[in-house]
Amino acid sequence: MSNDLFMKIIEREIPADIVYENDRVLAFRDIDPQAPTHVLIIPKKRIPTINDLGPDDAGLIGEMVLAARDVARQEGLSEDGYRLVFNCNRDGGQSVYHIHLHLLGGRRLTWPPG
Repeated sequence: MSNDLFMKIIEREIPADIVYENDRVLAFRDIDPQAPTHVLIIPKKRIPTINDLGPDDAGLIGEMVLAARDVARQEGLSEDGYRLVFNCNRDGGQSVYHIHLHLLGGRRLTWPPG
């Protein structure tokens, strides 16, 4: 059993509200949503931080963004808009060390966020 929370979700060892899945990417609702729609898009390959991405991971990141686009459409966010965010390391707000893309929407989002 993995200690990585997101790997446990991928392996179905713990439950999640999964909204999208393909061979390389999984998306599920955040358990502590910061907007009416808050979905996390994760790669099935474990990569701890954005700093750990290799040149061969460019396609995977693109696939995560396209998955976010598809989820935004499915959730009815495309027309009004949404935000995509990667956090990197502690000061960047990363709390789970398995890269993940936040999809936030369903209300007007302000700037700066934090």
